[in-house]
Amino acid sequence: MVMKTTATSRRRIWGMTMASLATALLLGGCGLETDSRPMQKQGDGTWSREDPSQRDTVFGKGGLDLFGGKKKDEAAGGGTGIGVNLYLWRAALDTVGFMPLSSADPFGGVIITDWYQPQSSPGERFKVNLYILSRELRADALKASVFRQVRDPATGGWLDAQVDASTNTEFENAVLTRARQIRTAEASKDQ
Repeated sequence: MVMKTTATSRRRIWGMTMASLATALLLGGCGLETDSRPMQKQGDGTWSREDPSQRDTVFGKGGLDLFGGKKKDEAAGGGTGIGVNLYLWRAALDTVGFMPLSSADPFGGVIITDWYQPQSSPGERFKVNLYILSRELRADALKASVFRQVRDPATGGWLDAQVDASTNTEFENAVLTRARQIRTAEASKDQ
């Protein structure tokens, strides 16, 4: 018995054949265990696979670690999952903890607070921007900008006011002192 095939049935057969082939290729590739790491020549002349944690990338040595998979000693100075020094980041958050946060970016190292009005002086309010500039715990790895506004008695609106130049430095010093305290506390906990 000879069957006539129509264009529709040919397309259906073709589609089923292609789907079966694609499935076979996908399932066939599941069992392959290949090591795609590049080979690296050792000092003794032998060749071995490159350790990916030692490779330099655009995110630094070892790549980007989002979920804290690095060892504790590696995490201590540079932080896990963030692009800035972990101690400075935690200290900055502790220091501005009494103020409402507008935004905090651990990858860029930027903390911006919203306006804070102290109860002791209802006629003024403050805002702080903190920039962590390095993965190292150093004095020049932090920049603080403090802003101040005073209430205009005539209109009741807020006017920008002068901030003493030493205020920014005092704020930076407070964060640095707290970062050193955190580092010291962690070091004594590890011993």
